[in-house]
Amino acid sequence: MTHPMISPTKESGAEELPCAHPRALAPTNLILVVILSIFGAVIGIQMLASLGITPSTSLIGALAAMSLSRLPLRLFRGFRSVHVQNLAQTSISSATFSAANSLFLPIGIPWLFGLPEMVTPMLLGISLAMLLDAWLLYRMYDTPAFPASNPWPPGVAAAEAIRAGDEGGKQAWTLLGGLATGAAGALFHLPMSAFGVALIGGFGAMVAFGAGLLTRGYSLTCFGVDIESLYLPHGMMIGAGLVALLQVSKIVLSKKKSRSDNGQVRLGQALRLGGIGYLLIMILLTFSTGLYMHMSVTMLLCFVIYGAAVAFVHELIVGIAAMHSGWFPAFAVALITLLIGMLIGFPPQALVVLAGFSTATGPAFADMGFDLKAGTILRTGSSPQFEQAGRREQLLAAMIGFGVAIVVVAISHRLYFNNHQFAPIDAAYVATIKAGISTNVAHQLMLWAIPGALLQFLGGSRRQLGVLFATGLLIASPLAGWMVALGILLRVVVARCLKPEQREGLEVFAGGVIAGDALLSFFSSAVGALRK
Repeated sequence: MTHPMISPTKESGAEELPCAHPRALAPTNLILVVILSIFGAVIGIQMLASLGITPSTSLIGALAAMSLSRLPLRLFRGFRSVHVQNLAQTSISSATFSAANSLFLPIGIPWLFGLPEMVTPMLLGISLAMLLDAWLLYRMYDTPAFPASNPWPPGVAAAEAIRAGDEGGKQAWTLLGGLATGAAGALFHLPMSAFGVALIGGFGAMVAFGAGLLTRGYSLTCFGVDIESLYLPHGMMIGAGLVALLQVSKIVLSKKKSRSDNGQVRLGQALRLGGIGYLLIMILLTFSTGLYMHMSVTMLLCFVIYGAAVAFVHELIVGIAAMHSGWFPAFAVALITLLIGMLIGFPPQALVVLAGFSTATGPAFADMGFDLKAGTILRTGSSPQFEQAGRREQLLAAMIGFGVAIVVVAISHRLYFNNHQFAPIDAAYVATIKAGISTNVAHQLMLWAIPGALLQFLGGSRRQLGVLFATGLLIASPLAGWMVALGILLRVVVARCLKPEQREGLEVFAGGVIAGDALLSFFSSAVGALRK
C-alpha cells in the first residue's frame, strides 16, 4: 500500500523547526506519556491477575491524545500531531505489556513455588532483561532479519487508525467499516484479529499459521490423537526455532555487498551486545538469588550459558511470529525452554529462575516492533533523518513506559500476591517443575523437532513456515484457524476480482478489523476486571 506524504509537525510544549520530530521529553508530551504509562501498567496487571489476559492498549493512547487535541486549549494543540499520538500509543502499549507479561508474570513463579525471597532479585534481573529486549528490537528493526516492510499487523492497525483520524475521507470510512466488522465479530466472541491479520500477513506464513491452528483444534476429533500430550507442538517449535536461528546467523555472516549492508552491521552488533548483556544478567540472577549454592561449578556454568542462549532464541522466535502473524506464543516457548532445562537436570530453584527469565524476554521485543511499524507508516514520505529521529523518540517513550511499569509492579505485586492473585500460567510452570519430566518426553521433543526443522528450512527465512505452523499448534483456538482461513479466502477473491488500485483499501480495512477487535476486547475486559 502506498502511504501519502506526511509532513512533520511541531511538537507540543516546544518551539522547534518544522522538520523536527516531536520530542517525548517535551513537557506536555512527557506528562501525557507518564499518565498513559501509569494507566497502562495498572490495567495490564489487573487484567492479567483477574482474567488471565493482557489487553492491547495501543489505540487507547492514540485516542486519548486525539481527544485532548480537540479541547479548545492551546496547551493541547500539539497533540494533533500524528507523531505525538504515535508516542502516546507507544508508551501505553509498552507499559501494559511490560508490567503484565515481562514483570508481574515472571515474579509470580518464585512466590507460588514457595521462594518469596527470590522475588526482589528476580524483579531486578528481569527488568534489565526487558529493557535490553526492547533495545535489541530497536537495533534489529529494519534489518534483513526483521524488515520494516514485513506486516507487524497490530502496528498497521494502530497507524491506520491514527491516519484515518487525522485525514478523514474515504480511508476513514474504510477504517470505520473495519472497526465495525471487528467489533461486531468480537461481540459474538469471534477472534476477529485472526481474520484481520490474515488479510495483511505474508500469504505463506498465514497459510502455515492457519493450518497449525486447525491441526491443533481438530487432531483429537479427526485422528483420535491429542498432539499436545505427544509434545508435538513443542518439538516442532524447537526444530523450527533452531533453524530460524541458523537462518538469522547466515544473514549476519553474509559477506555480500548490497543495500542491506547497514542493516546487517546493525543486526550483527545487536546480536553480539545482546549475547553479552544476557550473559551478564544471568550471572547477576545466579548470584543474587543464591543459586550458586545449589549447583556445582560445572552445572552453574552450564546454567548461565543455557539461560543466556534461550533468552536469545526465545525473543527471536517470539519476534518472528509476532512480525508475521501479530500473535506470539511467548508462554508456550518459555515452557519449552523449561522442559529442556528439566531434561538437562537443573535443580528446582534454578528452574524457577529459568522459567521467569525466559518468560520475561520476548513480549517487549515483539511489542516494540509493533510500535515502530506504526511509526514507520506514519512517517512515510519524510526524510531519513526524520525517520531515525522518530524511532529514537519512540524508543525514549517506550523506555519511559518500561520505567513506570517497573515502579508500578515493585509497589503493587505484594498486594496481589498476598490476595492470591497471579497470572494463571504461573501455576502451570510451578506444577511442571514439581512434577518432573521423563526421558520419554525428551524422545518426543527430538522426534517432532525433525519435521519442524524441515518445514522451516523449506520455507526459508522470508516465509517462516515452520515457526508459524508451530505457533498455530501451540495455540488452542480452532475458531481462530477458521477466521484465518476466511481471511485468506477473502484475500484470494479480492486479488482475482479487483484491480490493483482497488485493493489498496484492504490493508486499511484489515487494520480496522484488528483495531475494532482490540478496542471491544479491551473495554469488555476492563468491565470484567472492575467487577472482580
